[in-house]
Amino acid sequence: MKVLRSIKSAKQRHRDCRVVKRKGRIYVINKTDPRFKARQG
Repeated sequence: MKVLRSIKSAKQRHRDCRVVKRKGRIYVINKTDPRFKARQG
């Protein structure tokens, strides 16, 4: 999982990426291709 400054760039890497907020942190999750996981905060 990558820790990123910009979530916008992570969102556009793959069409199945979803942005989710959990416990005050923003996560990018991707069910079809888990290597695109990222978090911010």
